[in-house]
Amino acid sequence: MVPLGEAGELLIRGYCVMLEYLDDPEKTADAITLSRWYKTGDIASLNSLGYCRIEGRIKDLIIRGGENIYPAEIEQFLHTHPKVQEAQVIGVKDERMGEQVCACIKLSEGQTSSVEEIRAFCRGQIAHFKIPQYVMFVSGFPMTVSGKVQKNKLREEIEKKLEM
Repeated sequence: MVPLGEAGELLIRGYCVMLEYLDDPEKTADAITLSRWYKTGDIASLNSLGYCRIEGRIKDLIIRGGENIYPAEIEQFLHTHPKVQEAQVIGVKDERMGEQVCACIKLSEGQTSSVEEIRAFCRGQIAHFKIPQYVMFVSGFPMTVSGKVQKNKLREEIEKKLEM
């Protein structure tokens, strides 16, 4: 349990939630608590009116020098930039901080931008530790067949480009 407004992992329970993974007790133990709560893998917060806000995914959480950074928050902000068509934020390895913030940006057609322009856009608008250390301009993102961005593959590609 976390206080109202604080983010934590969303757990659910009810008649519509599965009981177990078929013939996979190990996976069941990872996903379902002993008291039958299902771990969704989502990071969420609850406000005083009882509304739940999904902040992001646990596996996407960036931990930079002890600070928890939710990529979705930075992505939403970057989408307000007039030249940005799409933005995906990932954590890349960093020897000193553990991870650094990397923004992968697909610009709108016919637009150009620079790393400094993106960082300047962020300064004073989001917390300094959330400002991307790396800004990579891309033409597209690795996608699943259902149209979701494969952040793990994106991370591998970017770390390869950054020679990490």
